[in-house]
Amino acid sequence: MNDVRAMSGDELFDSGRRIVRSIETVIDGKRDAVEMALIVVLAEGHLLIEDVPGVGKTMLARALARSIDCSVNRIQFTPDLLPSDITGVSVYNVAENRFEFTPGPIFANIVIGDEINRASPKTQSALLESMEEAQVTVDGVTSALASPFTVIATQNPVEMEGTYPLPEAQRDRFMARISMGYPDETAELMMLQNRESESPLDRVEPVLSTMELLRMIQAVRLVHVSSAVERYAVAIAQATRADAELRVGASPRATLHLVRAAKARAAIEGRDFVLPDDVDALAVRVLAHRLIPANRFTSNASEATTAAVEGIVRRIVADTVVPVGAVDRV
Repeated sequence: MNDVRAMSGDELFDSGRRIVRSIETVIDGKRDAVEMALIVVLAEGHLLIEDVPGVGKTMLARALARSIDCSVNRIQFTPDLLPSDITGVSVYNVAENRFEFTPGPIFANIVIGDEINRASPKTQSALLESMEEAQVTVDGVTSALASPFTVIATQNPVEMEGTYPLPEAQRDRFMARISMGYPDETAELMMLQNRESESPLDRVEPVLSTMELLRMIQAVRLVHVSSAVERYAVAIAQATRADAELRVGASPRATLHLVRAAKARAAIEGRDFVLPDDVDALAVRVLAHRLIPANRFTSNASEATTAAVEGIVRRIVADTVVPVGAVDRV
């Protein structure tokens, strides 16, 4: 992808607005969630959407996928789903007397994983290699995945019947976690009016090609991050590891994800450099789902625990001093 010509800042800003407008023809009143989904795709990460059923988690993922002219696969996670149902399987070809690999649905630019925490931990772990290294290994043979590659997974709260908590290693692969929340009165009325005869998702057409998306991603890679902003992000991550209220702090991968997401946020706002504000705005969504509070001994995250951890991250961000020079261009 290094030979892909990066978009200009103006082109990226315009393309980002077109994607957001396209998704908002389906998702009403959720601008923050829509922009966060776009940020994760541009930062080459993976997105976890956690909320109760029926609030538009899968609809957001599908609207984003349809707004980009790229390959899309959808996996419905169920208790009987096997790892090979995701990655693919080697099938013996009698005519040629050899095994041939049949790719699974993970081989797509955007993979939508519906209700990921309804599958067993063994099946969930089938995503680990693909999400971290953009490749799949089956029977000792490694196959590269498409570029770009993003997993957008939805999950129900772990208190709901028939769910398994995501292991820490799995959660750490997701760049960010968001919640949709219930729509306000105006948005819910608009939803009823817009879906009386057909789903607005049926009217969504691609506004961006795969190559244009790759050019946007390349432009995000070139966004400048000063050493002061890098020190600021590291200071926040280090503070989570030393905080008495947390048993498990942010991993180095989390710090990397925070900076990458900050670069994408700066780009879609029309800047070619990152500000501390970008880090502040993303810290909760990028860090909170990876952290385990000190007063819990399992990884199960109830709604109250999630809110408590998010509060801890906000406190840490507020208490972390912004280094001198972090608000400058260089």
